[in-house]
Amino acid sequence: MPDERRFTNKPYGVFTTIVNGDYRDYGYTAPGPGNANVDRLLAERFVDFTRHLNDVEYVCDLGCGNGYLASRLGAFGLRVTGIDASESGLAIANQHYATDKVTFVRAEIGIDLIELLPRQRHFDVVVSSDVIEHLYRPAVLIEVAAALLKPGGHLIVGTPYHGYLKNLAISILNKWDAHHSVHWDGGHIKFFSEQTLRKLVLQYGFQHARFNFYGRMPWLWKHMICVAQKVT
Repeated sequence: MPDERRFTNKPYGVFTTIVNGDYRDYGYTAPGPGNANVDRLLAERFVDFTRHLNDVEYVCDLGCGNGYLASRLGAFGLRVTGIDASESGLAIANQHYATDKVTFVRAEIGIDLIELLPRQRHFDVVVSSDVIEHLYRPAVLIEVAAALLKPGGHLIVGTPYHGYLKNLAISILNKWDAHHSVHWDGGHIKFFSEQTLRKLVLQYGFQHARFNFYGRMPWLWKHMICVAQKVT
C-alpha cells in the first residue's frame, strides 16, 4: 500500500509531513539565524518591537525553530518559552540556547498546547516569525496566541509580504515558478498581504493591528510584521 501522507500544523520554521505515523523533520542543522544576515536583522526587529512594549516579562515564541530568536529575547532578561514540533530544531535550541530564562517545549500548534504550559501563567507577548505561512490552517496560530496571552497582551507575527505591486513584478520578471517552487518538501503554502493578515488577526480577538515592513524597498518588501493587542 502507498505511504499515507497528510499535512499537519506540526512544523514551525520547516514543514513536516506524516508518513505512516512517522513525523519527517526537514530542516535544522545548525544554531544561529537560518538565512545569515537577513534572518539576524529580522530577529532584531522582533526584539526591538518586544522591548518597546510596556511591562513585558514573559514571552512565548510560537514556532521557535532552532531557538535563535528566543535566545535573542532572553539576552535582554525576558523569560522566554520557545515552542516547536521539530526534533532537530529543539535539539539545537536546548544545546545552544537553553538557560534559566529560556526554555523549550516540543508541541504542535493547537489548542492542546495550552495544557502543556503552566495554567497560572499568561504570557505578556507571543512572537511568531515566518511560521504562519507554513500552516494548512493559519488561523490556529492566532487562536493559540490569543489563548496564551494575558488580557491586553500583544501578538507580534511576521510573514513574507505579498501585495499587488510585488506580485505584479514577480509575474513581469517571469519569476513566479521560482518564487513558489514546488520541487521541495514543505515550504510556504499560504501567502499573505497586509489586508489578509490584518483581517485574520482582527477576526480572532485582537485590536490596534499595526504593520512594519522589512527588506528591499516600499511595496516590494520581503517581510511584514504585525503587532496587535489582545482585547481586554
